[in-house]
Amino acid sequence: MPVTIENLAAEIKVLLSAKPIEQCADAVCAAVSTALRDADLIACNLPNRAPGEHPRKVLYEDPHLGFCICGHVYNGPAESGPHDHGSSWAIYGQAVGTTEMSDWRIVTPGDPVRVVKEKTYTLNPGDAHFYGIGAVHSPKRTGSTRLIRVEGANLDNVTRSNIQAA
Repeated sequence: MPVTIENLAAEIKVLLSAKPIEQCADAVCAAVSTALRDADLIACNLPNRAPGEHPRKVLYEDPHLGFCICGHVYNGPAESGPHDHGSSWAIYGQAVGTTEMSDWRIVTPGDPVRVVKEKTYTLNPGDAHFYGIGAVHSPKRTGSTRLIRVEGANLDNVTRSNIQAA
């Protein structure tokens, strides 16, 4: 059966209704990984974007639990500095291309938060990775990529920390 954003959202809603994300993150990541293997889902929800068009699009936002599923399409290389998702968590699901992801450790809390790089790894197509509340990370893409990101809350409405590499 083909996967749709709606049935992915329904599966995530069941999981999050039963347990807090910290207890069901592996199951949500597995659901995202399964969805990433559906070529039609990727083609329908992560289409080419025009130059200058914002790379992030909210595909689904749950009216009760607040989580959302976003599609990200990056044309060409992109790199973000270390950041968190404020009071939210996120799951990055790599659909097309690869992302070099780095995890950072907080060495000095405050404003700004100072961090040092702890490890770097690659997200390949089909990989889904959970970043808990407060987890600091940074993505680097050397070419065009597409991903699905599940956010615990719509990050358009979340204040993030001021983070700088130490």
